[in-house]
Amino acid sequence: MAPIVPIAPIALWQQLGAVAAALQAIRSGQSGTAVLAAVDAGLRPGVQALLFQVLRQAGRAELLRRQLAARTPPPAVDALLCVALALCWNPEDAPYAPFTLVNQAVEAAKHSAAARAQSAFINACLRRFLREREALLAATDDDPLARWNHPRWWIRQLRQDHPRHWQQILQANNRHAPMVLRVNQRKCSLAQYLRALDAIDMQATVVADMGLALRQPVPVQALPGFAQGWVSVQDAAAQQAAPLLLQGLDLRQPLRVLDACAAPGGKTAHLLELAGADAPLQVTALEIDATRSARIDASLQRLGLGAQVLVADATRPQDWWQPHCGGAPFDAILLDAPCSASGIVRRHPDVRWLRRATDIAPLAALQARLLRALWPLLRPGGRLLYCSCSVFRAEGDAPVQAFLAHHTDARLLPSPGHLLPGNADKDGAVPDNAGGDHDGFFYALLHKLPP
Repeated sequence: MAPIVPIAPIALWQQLGAVAAALQAIRSGQSGTAVLAAVDAGLRPGVQALLFQVLRQAGRAELLRRQLAARTPPPAVDALLCVALALCWNPEDAPYAPFTLVNQAVEAAKHSAAARAQSAFINACLRRFLREREALLAATDDDPLARWNHPRWWIRQLRQDHPRHWQQILQANNRHAPMVLRVNQRKCSLAQYLRALDAIDMQATVVADMGLALRQPVPVQALPGFAQGWVSVQDAAAQQAAPLLLQGLDLRQPLRVLDACAAPGGKTAHLLELAGADAPLQVTALEIDATRSARIDASLQRLGLGAQVLVADATRPQDWWQPHCGGAPFDAILLDAPCSASGIVRRHPDVRWLRRATDIAPLAALQARLLRALWPLLRPGGRLLYCSCSVFRAEGDAPVQAFLAHHTDARLLPSPGHLLPGNADKDGAVPDNAGGDHDGFFYALLHKLPP
């Protein structure tokens, strides 16, 4: 029998080195999701936790690094310095003692081919920070980049779009988002799933009609019945889409529904769950990216649901509507448009550092093209729900108002409008739309008038 080799514990310097490499990759334009997927599975949980904390404090860290080193160091050295500063600048929130973080950051530099030659420089900078912490913090306190840890253009845009709530949005973006589940009512009730959670000492509170917010996040494999399709992970804001689209429709009649930008399939599945097993609902899920489209199929299979899934461009219905959908108009269309993702920064803190101010206009133009392309596919009397996971008005209220101004056969029905992240006060929302702890989102429900 071969001897059992004990698994060595993961050293903190290893984690810090991996976090610095991830930060450097994000700075070069890679998404946090892709970067973390490339991290060794054994390192990934700790690296993700530290990386998210770093990204939520990256503005402060960058300004502190500028105080310590006037000239920008090489990318690997700069990333490692900023990682250490982001984690230790506030001892109350530091995951480890600041001296430990400094020591282990220097150790990470010594093990890095790209930073080894400047390990002494890193040591000098960080130990100076520990000695002069109060003065260095005071020199950065008044800078919006340090106070809010968002790019300056982002802060300016929020102040313009939401003059009453911009500070609350930024504060919410720097907090952890809850893990929210959507119970599949085809398989169990909310009460039944609450009992299943209680049986294994998982605490949750009810949100939305079929939603539960967990007190503590857990791997999905730990959720009762996840593999059997009892629940899905979906934020409370996103859970509003399917009920909004289906409200007022007679689900006893045959209905054709299009989910136009469907990946990863959460809203497609929710539509089918709400309709019930006996409803004659035909759902077409459209996704331009083949890899992301495969996630729709996997999600529907796990939940025991069926839909027509097409890999196609929603802005070019001539390529897919006649050949694959028979050219018949849809009774309802869900358009969850590609956007800046500025509303889901709590869950994806890298987004704020990846986006540029120049990204917004092209995205808004794409959203307008999608609205124009899909509107002719809707039958008179039908409804289209436009939504985006953005808090910027250029991606919410603005394209909808422009669309209404040019389409006299469209009427805006009562809709939530802009939902602000983690904030019960929603600027522009209908009065009876209950608030809660959710992502930032925008919803506009459009009715197509008969000719």
